[in-house]
Amino acid sequence: MSKRTAPKPQADTGIKPRQPCPCGSGKRYKACHGAAGGAADVIVTRPFEGLAAECELVALREFVPSATAKLPLRGEGEVTLATVLPMAAAALRRNDDKSFIGLQVQTHSGDISRDLARAVEWVQAAEVGKSLSVVGPETAEPGTIPARLQDLLDPAAPLDVELHEDFAWWLPGDVEPTGEVALSLERANAAIMPTDRLTAEGVESAYWVDAGEKAHLRWVRPEPEEQLLAALARLSARGELALGEDSKYAGSFRAHGLLVPVWDLDREKHAREWDEPAAELGRRLADALGSLDSEPLDAAERRARDGLRGRQVTIR
Repeated sequence: MSKRTAPKPQADTGIKPRQPCPCGSGKRYKACHGAAGGAADVIVTRPFEGLAAECELVALREFVPSATAKLPLRGEGEVTLATVLPMAAAALRRNDDKSFIGLQVQTHSGDISRDLARAVEWVQAAEVGKSLSVVGPETAEPGTIPARLQDLLDPAAPLDVELHEDFAWWLPGDVEPTGEVALSLERANAAIMPTDRLTAEGVESAYWVDAGEKAHLRWVRPEPEEQLLAALARLSARGELALGEDSKYAGSFRAHGLLVPVWDLDREKHAREWDEPAAELGRRLADALGSLDSEPLDAAERRARDGLRGRQVTIR
């Protein structure tokens, strides 16, 4: 496994013991990869920060049921990111020599980005037909920093996400599922909620989900939480936070350092019917975000912000 070597905390390296560790943990170097016992297993609250695909990665990790996307690797080789793999595997080199890593997997460290990078490195070296059930914990040698997704991917490249109605893509087209794979496929297909990605210009990482009694819009946003909450509060105070008469702002949840606002929608409407209302809301939200520096929240908007904050839950 490839590792980066962390500079010693000396004056000529530019990294001192009390400065942030370059691994992205948010801890000081002396308490992380500069520690005598190696890297601490610290929690990285925003593991995909710095990647243009950050919002999509959060969506695929948290609530998109069946989707794939080719990873924009810096080097050679081709690896496909998948929401879920057979048996919830962390990585799979299929019998047709196609390589996959799973995103909705059990992790054993506090840094999902590091675990996914290890899965990428494993699958690139794996034999055909092999799978990795889980990425285990890693103890780094003092002064070394394990690779993260940010080291392996083109940071400016977006993800071209392909949604699937089921998990038939788990297997090559000419292969019939058998045994445990067939059972896993059946269970996975039964758990899928119909999901579609909104496609209007300016609307990114926003997904329509049919949850049964009602539908939802879940929109992963890249702005800092307090800034986004203030802008949402400004729209709420103006009565402009809904996507129309057949929608209602339901609340938001935190996932991997980002805020994901959620709207309840009329499930009788198709996902495509929400494209333009979402685009209009996006434009209102952009205007509200742009006004925050010059126009602080007034009393009504602050009350609205407090109300929105009370309707939050944390997933990751």
